[in-house]
Amino acid sequence: MAVIYMSHPIHGAKVATMELEAEHDEQNGWVRYTLDTPVEAAPVVNELEVKRRRGRPTVEAVEQGA
Repeated sequence: MAVIYMSHPIHGAKVATMELEAEHDEQNGWVRYTLDTPVEAAPVVNELEVKRRRGRPTVEAVEQGA
């Protein structure tokens, strides 16, 4: 069984176990690399929205029917 190391700019790194799999991955933007020449790590960017916690309603809001 062959071990083929692959890298993708969005999806990161993976290991392909067959030549056919590696060829298919290359058609989808994956690039082969060896462990002797590691791939540069892309900076991690958090693109998710910051979710705000909702606290308990204030007494005034409850009295007003909110």
